[in-house]
Amino acid sequence: MSTERGDVRPPSGNADEKTTPVTFLAYLREAIAAKVQGVSDEAARFAGVPSGTSLLRLLKHLIAVEHNWFVWAYHGDGSLMDDNAFPAGTDTAASLLTEYRETIRRCDRIIATCHDLDRPGARPLRETEPPSMRWLLVHMIGETARHAGHADILREQIDGSTGR
Repeated sequence: MSTERGDVRPPSGNADEKTTPVTFLAYLREAIAAKVQGVSDEAARFAGVPSGTSLLRLLKHLIAVEHNWFVWAYHGDGSLMDDNAFPAGTDTAASLLTEYRETIRRCDRIIATCHDLDRPGARPLRETEPPSMRWLLVHMIGETARHAGHADILREQIDGSTGR
């Protein structure tokens, strides 16, 4: 599922075991993208809380988290990204949204090749055994949902926009 589809919705109540988390994750990814679309770069850099969280920082974080879990840990490819990095001066809402969508496409290809949700990944990201795809999907749903809530609040602070 790609976040380029603006009509992504939660799955039906009787979807299969893989379709359910994959579709929920796509729905949440689109919620993140929707909160960044139409915002100026200056507004997207606005840190609505003392920790420095902005829409751009949320995107930067989610790009790294998706990459680190699906590409690096599960697939065993690439190198780790800093998931606490602030946006660079050259980062824009458009450039990070494009990078987010590219990362999602790569992660979705990895997810699509997994036919056994119990199969562990190539290596651990934490000091545990490599997680299964099932665990990764649930983890990314939680991670993305939490940050979608943050993005809701930041966007409301920027221009009053509410809702998905």
